[in-house]
Amino acid sequence: MVYKILGILCFLFLFWGCAFDLAHVSYKPAQFKPEPEPRITLIMKDAVKVEQAPCGYARTLLKGTRWDLIGTIPEGEVYKPKDQVLTVECSHVHEAYLVVSGGALIGFYLPVEKGFVPISPTIKLPID
Repeated sequence: MVYKILGILCFLFLFWGCAFDLAHVSYKPAQFKPEPEPRITLIMKDAVKVEQAPCGYARTLLKGTRWDLIGTIPEGEVYKPKDQVLTVECSHVHEAYLVVSGGALIGFYLPVEKGFVPISPTIKLPID
C-alpha cells in the first residue's frame, strides 16, 4: 500500500514538474502601419550579435544581409529580412523583424503576434 501511494506521488510530481511553457516572450501589442511598397533597404556592413534577445538566446544579424522597410509601429520602423531568417525564442519560436529608430535596433516586431519586444540597451547598427 505504501509503495502504491509513493508511486502515485512520484507520478504526480513528475507530471506537474514537466512544464512545457517555461518562459514566454513578453511583448506588447503594436499598431502596425504597412508601407505601400518597400522603398528603403538596410544592408548590414558587419555582423551584429544581439545578446539581449528575449530569454537569453543570442542572435547574429549577418554581414551583408538586407532588410526591407515594410512599415512602422509607434516605437520605430519595421524591417523584414530579405535573406536571413530571424526568430526570437523562449519555449516557443517566434518569427521576428527588426524595429529600428535613429539607426539603432530597439527591439523586434513579431508579425504573427502583432507585438513589439524591446531590447535594452539598444544597439547601433552598422548599416548602409
